[in-house]
Amino acid sequence: MKGCVLFLIGLLFFGCASTKDVQILDRETDRLRAEINILQKENKSNKDQISELKAENQRLKADFSLQLENLRSETTALSTSIEEYKELLKKPSKEVERIKEEMDGRLKILEERRKKQEEKIKEIENRQESTGSTSKPTESEKLGSAKEISAELKGVSTGMGDLYKDAYEAYHKGDLEGARRKFETFLKQYPNTELSDNAQFWIGEIYYLKKDYERAILEYEKAIVKYPEGDKIPAALFKQALAFLELGDRTNAKNLLKRVIEKYPQSDQAETAKKKLETIK
Repeated sequence: MKGCVLFLIGLLFFGCASTKDVQILDRETDRLRAEINILQKENKSNKDQISELKAENQRLKADFSLQLENLRSETTALSTSIEEYKELLKKPSKEVERIKEEMDGRLKILEERRKKQEEKIKEIENRQESTGSTSKPTESEKLGSAKEISAELKGVSTGMGDLYKDAYEAYHKGDLEGARRKFETFLKQYPNTELSDNAQFWIGEIYYLKKDYERAILEYEKAIVKYPEGDKIPAALFKQALAFLELGDRTNAKNLLKRVIEKYPQSDQAETAKKKLETIK
């Protein structure tokens, strides 16, 4: 390009070019100058971009170094924490020991309460009379047979026994509605166990004590039908007879008393049923 320019200038100096050639030369010169300016600007722009890229590269290197250092610090801290936790596990925690001592104390209190409850049950057992000896609910009917309850809970799993005992204690304290709900809850969780017929019988007892005799008869019937091998059938039949008497139905009452005497002659209720039958005219 420089050679072309020099050649054209030479022609101009030596007078070998016409006016038209000079004009062409001027235009070409202007174009070349414009291209040179554009190239210079692009060169400057490229230099600026290179500078920016170098600066960005330095910044990224610095950020990476900082992140790497932070990661190393976190890794070291985590390793230290893990080691400290391992050491902590090797040593008995004072807090754990304190909780253990509190639990031991509570267990002792519960054990003392259990013993007192057993003593109370034995005391009730010694004072009780035969269940249902009169047509009216007696105190012995209200409290139930403590001897039976103690025997029933023998050999029973802790969860089932506790739930049954909780319901019976509510019944014993006179909380009839609470006891009914708890016995019903027991039957939902344990519908076919050695205590299920007893729970059903106590529900009948509750309705009897509330003087809802029709409902009591139905609940006693459930104990008889659902648990034909249960040991509460004589008591359920006998109490049905008493409920019918309260409703003024002497015929059904007599039939049920005779059924107790004939089918369960060895039961505790058989002798009481005989005496009761003699009083019904």
